[in-house]
Amino acid sequence: MDVRIKFLGAAETVTGSRYLVDAGDFRFLFDCGLFQGLKDYRLRNWDEFPVDPATIQCVVLSHAHIDHIGYLPKLVKEGFSGSIYCTHPTADLAELMLLDSAKLQEEEAQFAEKKGYSKHEHPKPLYTVDDVKAVLPLLKSYGYNERIRIHNTVEIVYHDAGHLLGSAITEVFITGHSQTKKLVFSGDLGRETSAMLHTPTTITQADVLIVESTYGNKDNPYTDPANDFVRIANETFDRGGVLLIPAFAVGRTQGILYYLRQLMKEDKIPDVPVYIDSPMAISATYLFFKHTSFLKEGFDLQEFVKEAETNMLVFVRSNEHSKGLNEISKNAIIISSSGMLTGGRILHHLYHRLPREQDTVLLAGFQAEGTRGRRLLDGEKKIKIFGEEVQVKCALAYISSMSGHADKGELFRWMSHITDKPKLTFVTHGEMPDLEIYAREIRKQFGWNAVVPQYLESFTLFNGV
Repeated sequence: MDVRIKFLGAAETVTGSRYLVDAGDFRFLFDCGLFQGLKDYRLRNWDEFPVDPATIQCVVLSHAHIDHIGYLPKLVKEGFSGSIYCTHPTADLAELMLLDSAKLQEEEAQFAEKKGYSKHEHPKPLYTVDDVKAVLPLLKSYGYNERIRIHNTVEIVYHDAGHLLGSAITEVFITGHSQTKKLVFSGDLGRETSAMLHTPTTITQADVLIVESTYGNKDNPYTDPANDFVRIANETFDRGGVLLIPAFAVGRTQGILYYLRQLMKEDKIPDVPVYIDSPMAISATYLFFKHTSFLKEGFDLQEFVKEAETNMLVFVRSNEHSKGLNEISKNAIIISSSGMLTGGRILHHLYHRLPREQDTVLLAGFQAEGTRGRRLLDGEKKIKIFGEEVQVKCALAYISSMSGHADKGELFRWMSHITDKPKLTFVTHGEMPDLEIYAREIRKQFGWNAVVPQYLESFTLFNGV
């Protein structure tokens, strides 16, 4: 049989991870993410899916970030009915993430209609909460290092990617008439220095490699973020302001909490209230308690949160409480999602905080092209929120070492363990022109055939397996 791959997303962009694999009579989709960032990319979410979803027999997920799972409800709505394979934490997180995504889309559609800033008279969400509920029974979860048969000719094995709770590097074994070939999907690879998660698992062999490249052409040396938190927090409070931190609800929020609590215990920053204004982040924090075996040994988040809740930590659960935070003028920290400012409660906080010179907005991670976060980093002085241009007068800070993505050095160290030269290496999940430079460096360092696929481009991986 012939084996082919088609890149339906994360090709020449960092979002919308979707790879279609055809192996004889078996077709599966690896990841099923939403496009985010630039409008041209976001509009792809509304396009007809490039293949009939009913012809896809299963979906294999790498992890639960929305650019890897966020299209699932629409795929099911359009006719997909197969199994969705993932790790145990990914299954739990996917329920949270998808329900939150649907609620945000419903609320934004209602708000746009109310305020009249949509070009549609009656704007509709991409999918609803009911659409998400149709996805959940299809999820099948497993642990790391289990051999999972997804077809009579295809098996997968998940390994710890160290990027997010339950994130996975995925080995795909395809057995034909005379031989077995192995595809390796790196998924998103984490850092070697994470306080909570393990270093990404070493892989030593791949016939075909699909590798992420978020920081593929960038060094992002690890420096202890504690010093940055101390400086940024104290400067903000000395000005009589509030520190606003947009953060991904899963992973980033919990890591930031850990650092802030430690610094307060050591009297390096004032013991001020820390408001977690994200229902999903609150729920995700409790899921970290459930899946302790997926965390680095000795990292006891449950004990930490119990202690913090009695001191400085405030979980904001209602919309009314969230809006009430706008009245706080000084000596507080607000953590809210989403991390790239694409939606959620963070928007009304930005609406009120960006014009305040005494406040600080701290970006703590990668900001994709076209997002509000990237525009702030690029120095734009006006940001559109709720259809209005909002002046940026607050202080802006950035901590790159909180990123959950491996940097250039870490990516190349991970690839260096693959001793047998892959037939093909596909460089995905990054932005041009860095992708081309990254691919060129892979060719130079390893002598591999590194390819940057284009959107909707297809390749034959193996003939006559």
